[in-house]
Amino acid sequence: MTKAIWLAGAAVCALLSSPAMAQTATGAGAPVADAARQGVLVFETAFFADARPDTALDMIARLPGFAFESGDSGTRGLAGTAGNVLIDGRRPSTKSDNLDQILRRISAAGVAHVELIRGGAPGIDMQGRSVVANVILIRTVTTERVVESNTYVYPDGHLGPVLSARWSRREGDDQIEGSISGFSDRTDGTGDGFRRRYDPAGNLIQDADLVLWDRIRNLRATGAVQRRVGGGLLRVNGLLGWFGNENSQDLLIRSGPGVDSFNDEESNDVNGELGVNWTRDLGPRTGLELTGLQRYSAEDYTGVSESSGDSSTFTADSTSGESIGRAIVRFRPNDRWSFETGGEVAYNFLDSATAYSENGVPIPLPSSAVKVEELRGEVFGQATWRPAPTLTIEGGLRVEVSEISQSGDSDLTKSFVYPKPRIQATWTPWSGHQFRFRAEREVGQLNFGDFIASADIDIGQVEGGNPDLEPEKSTVIEAIYERRFWGEGVFDVTVSHAEIEDVVDVIPLTGGFDGVGNIGDGTADFLQLRLTLPTDRLGIPNGRFQTRGSWSSTSVLDPVTGEERRFQGNQAFGCGVSFSQDLMGGRWSYGFDHGCNVDKGRGFRVREVRAFYEEPGVGAFVQWKPQGDLTVRVDLGNATDRAQGYDREIYTGPRDTAPLAFREVRRTRMSPWLFVQIRKTF
Repeated sequence: MTKAIWLAGAAVCALLSSPAMAQTATGAGAPVADAARQGVLVFETAFFADARPDTALDMIARLPGFAFESGDSGTRGLAGTAGNVLIDGRRPSTKSDNLDQILRRISAAGVAHVELIRGGAPGIDMQGRSVVANVILIRTVTTERVVESNTYVYPDGHLGPVLSARWSRREGDDQIEGSISGFSDRTDGTGDGFRRRYDPAGNLIQDADLVLWDRIRNLRATGAVQRRVGGGLLRVNGLLGWFGNENSQDLLIRSGPGVDSFNDEESNDVNGELGVNWTRDLGPRTGLELTGLQRYSAEDYTGVSESSGDSSTFTADSTSGESIGRAIVRFRPNDRWSFETGGEVAYNFLDSATAYSENGVPIPLPSSAVKVEELRGEVFGQATWRPAPTLTIEGGLRVEVSEISQSGDSDLTKSFVYPKPRIQATWTPWSGHQFRFRAEREVGQLNFGDFIASADIDIGQVEGGNPDLEPEKSTVIEAIYERRFWGEGVFDVTVSHAEIEDVVDVIPLTGGFDGVGNIGDGTADFLQLRLTLPTDRLGIPNGRFQTRGSWSSTSVLDPVTGEERRFQGNQAFGCGVSFSQDLMGGRWSYGFDHGCNVDKGRGFRVREVRAFYEEPGVGAFVQWKPQGDLTVRVDLGNATDRAQGYDREIYTGPRDTAPLAFREVRRTRMSPWLFVQIRKTF
């Protein structure tokens, strides 16, 4: 793998110094710069022809130098939750329906072209990002029926079926679609392994086998209707889903003191969502967008641990909901200036009751029954200025106001007001070269679950809830250099620095429990290199090699020891390599990927330090398209049967004063698997 990284680095150096890089490919499949919108690359369907994509998601995956992000549905409100792909210039009016699922339901035959927008474009909501993709749909009448019958196949004969069906019809702006899907499968929570404990001197004191088992099941139905209403375009979408999870762990002592134990967990989640989006032009240069969203979810959880006649039980029942209203007005007086202003109001709640008992005797937990409510509002405005064809400057200000109240075991109300300024500049001094600079004040969100007690049954840990929390605040400075060459080739470098206040971490709580809290200020630095290299000029037609490497350095004072350390779970180094090639005009395709990093960061608790471990993942695929409406694909996952787990250092008390009790090493392996997909369009 080191050799591959060195070769990639050598290729970058050679390419950067090559005069040929100054030439932009102008073949039928090459992206075309939009003369009217600086920084916009247009990828026509001819660009994707050699790959024969089935869906819009397949097309997005082929965009050189673009890393797809589906967004964060767990973030409250709509601001900052969207992914980095738009559809006809708009964000989907949904949160529960993942962006990748939405794009997967759009047939490639229904896409007119895809735009890659770098640095902003008139009338485009960049979602606060420097780069977004915009999928433009065709306007002709299209009716489509798609059926997929897929399954995961494991060496022990277990099958994980995945079934889905979709119907859609488009005619100009009018659209209607519906889908239903379901699956039953297992995850890397099924596998065998070991747990070994060592005394402080390194002597083995206990050896135990681990047998893990899990099952996940899901049913989901979605629907959407889009029509011209009231002089504007109205879209209504809905979702209803159920997700169930069961898992168990057997711990079997082979040597040393201790007794066998058994853990069993089960959870069920029912969720629904209704979204409405309406856009209308108020004039030739002014537009209005209104969005409404309602979500509701109910979840129950039970975890039981048994050992030598002793038992402990943790239960949690919760309901949560979100109501959002959002309005945006956009104004573009000329080609050099554009303005946007608007506001959003959201109400969120989580009503949860937890209980913990040992041998049937209830054990009090901090904040075990709490209802958390939040009323939040945000007003925002931004301006985009193009002083020159090669330069775009975007400045904006968001002001967030929120009130979080808790009732139940703790009664507390907190109010927050946070201004969030942002400035970004995009400079394209020469063809194929672009620089992007960003300075922004970011404010994180408090996780409602941190206010309430929780449990990690498989290792016997219970966390108390903490009502006294502050959100993280960050001042971020970021710079990106992007070099495009050979039509599909891209090399980019990202450097960022962040000053972070009120870092959220784990702190000691009353009663001897750990919980989430603020531990002070910290810093974070990040460097990333990425290369997408088309291999046609290297003698491998229709091939694409991709590699990336990232380095992260974070620093904060440990709340227990007072010493400097990394953030929870911060990964110091990450990397990956992949290659794919299309053959016979896309009738056949194959590829592989390798995640070459092992370090997964460390977790810090009051009485424990945990180092996460995961061997690199290796996967491969082969795809066959015997005809335009039929695709057969086989993916090989976890090809090396990688091990994962963690190393724990357990102390007899707080780790700043108490001695080390023992070290624990846990490793499990999930078997390799095949994913067989058959997709038929009617």
